[in-house]
Amino acid sequence: MKLYNSIDEFAASGITRTIVTIGTFDGVHLGHKVVLKRIKELAEKSSLESVLLTFNPHPRNVLFPEKGMMQFLSTFEEKQTLLKEAGIEHLIVHPFTKELSQVSAQDYVKNILVGKLHVKTLVIGHDHRFGRNREGSINELKLWGPELGFEVEEMNPFKSGEVTISSSKIRRAIAEGDMTTANNYLGYTFGLHAKVVHGLNLGGKELGYPTANLEVEDTNKIIPGDGIYAVYVIYDGKRHKGMMSIGLNPTVEGKGRSMEVHIFDFDHIIYDKHLTVLFHKKIRNEEKFSSMDALKQQMDNDKEVTLKLLA
Repeated sequence: MKLYNSIDEFAASGITRTIVTIGTFDGVHLGHKVVLKRIKELAEKSSLESVLLTFNPHPRNVLFPEKGMMQFLSTFEEKQTLLKEAGIEHLIVHPFTKELSQVSAQDYVKNILVGKLHVKTLVIGHDHRFGRNREGSINELKLWGPELGFEVEEMNPFKSGEVTISSSKIRRAIAEGDMTTANNYLGYTFGLHAKVVHGLNLGGKELGYPTANLEVEDTNKIIPGDGIYAVYVIYDGKRHKGMMSIGLNPTVEGKGRSMEVHIFDFDHIIYDKHLTVLFHKKIRNEEKFSSMDALKQQMDNDKEVTLKLLA
């Protein structure tokens, strides 16, 4: 897959026959994969180059900063890997600006999709909106397509049972600690890439459960809600079982908010190293215990539950 940092950079590539889709594709979940699979099929059938156009920063962060910065299911690197695995040949990440948001829907289609991306087939969701004030819709695309020389294939929402899968629903599930729902909708296990940093070193000394304190370097990456989780940890290419704590550590005075993972049967010193935590299931909410002994007893129980879940 080739990466382009702007629409103009792609236009200079000389590619003149494309099948295009547009969107954030946050998390590249099961619904996205249906779209990407269809694009790959049509590209092979019609000898077209597959193109995904996305924008950075996210349009909402530019147009409505007062709503707060969005957090995402996938970092750019994670998304790029998932899109490559899905078979997309060209990824355009175009800078989103207020000026771009003022381009009319018709000019956007005529000058960008046709004029610069050379679209022959546009595969798009039924609810896609574009152009100034979101004035453009699937109806306009179907009207303008024959006039401008491209076909439009409308993609219906992908459902799991009666629920339409969306990135926002997955983000909500993760924020609530519902990893079962999140992982089912993603089609893979949600993960965090993190750096191991120094903590208070209480886990090993007082509890018998040494932990790696983690720092997620991409501040836009969503973090699961507070609680204790059964997890897998990928370090140095190997997968280990573990349990993860996210929260305020109410039993340990002065510790504050942290993310820390205890890796079973693991004795390596890994400060300043990077690892990946895959969230299998939330075990319980965070609690305040009457003593460190009571906390240790609960951690013994948590380990037993975790090992059963990851068996």
